[in-house]
Amino acid sequence: MRASEVSRAVAAARSIASSLGLTADDAIVLHDSNKLTLRLLPCDVVARVAPVAQQVAQFEVELAQRLVESSCPVAALDPRVEPRVHERDGFVVTLWTYYAPASSREISPADFAKALERLHAGMRELDFPAPHFMNRVEQAQRLVASRDLTPELADADRELLGDTLRSLGRVIGERGGAEQLLHGEPHPGNVLSTANGLLFIDLETCCRGPVEFDLAHAPEEVGEHYSGVSPDLLRECRTLVLAIIAAWRWELGDQLPDGRRLGAEWLDQIRALGFTAG
Repeated sequence: MRASEVSRAVAAARSIASSLGLTADDAIVLHDSNKLTLRLLPCDVVARVAPVAQQVAQFEVELAQRLVESSCPVAALDPRVEPRVHERDGFVVTLWTYYAPASSREISPADFAKALERLHAGMRELDFPAPHFMNRVEQAQRLVASRDLTPELADADRELLGDTLRSLGRVIGERGGAEQLLHGEPHPGNVLSTANGLLFIDLETCCRGPVEFDLAHAPEEVGEHYSGVSPDLLRECRTLVLAIIAAWRWELGDQLPDGRRLGAEWLDQIRALGFTAG
């Protein structure tokens, strides 16, 4: 979130919590990206805050409720207040349960895979509308195709990303494998190691696709412990995800710290995997 917005976002979250009877004298920033994640004290609630124009909070709230009801390993909304989206001063705010971290935060690949399999099993039982993962591919293609949106992307890199997104999107689509509801971005930053076990957060990225697309966001060792995975499809999804997130890092106005350096590193990884433009 832009630095100029952070103080207003914190004030909005504290104000909403106070209006609901939760004492929020202080706020600790837990994560700052496209939305701000805060721990409000002393009420000990997690507030997720986003500008109104950039949020899909209602989608996330409804899905979280359904997944918790199905005993899926996901973080729950705070039970002390009504599970809904709040709006104030141009921001939307949702309030979640705070989970104390486990004594050891290190997550083994086997435990990560087991938790993700549990999440996927629960998601398979849900009839919940979500975008297809190819929508993300198409959005990345639009970024790469527009010099106005990605002005600092070199021509050779633009061609490489465009070719990778196009060819792998087609190959994966033609496989015609089983698809289901997915987390969308189950990387380690979206997994909490808690006394309640591993819990997935940040459900706004949920989409439909093959489970290999989710596994492509996790450390490589996780895929080795997940049953029934197609190694070829997982390899293709890993490269596709690299191309997608590399495209994001070159978008004008991208706010990820050190984003350009990461974008360049991911381009090098794509080349190392044997993908070349043309």
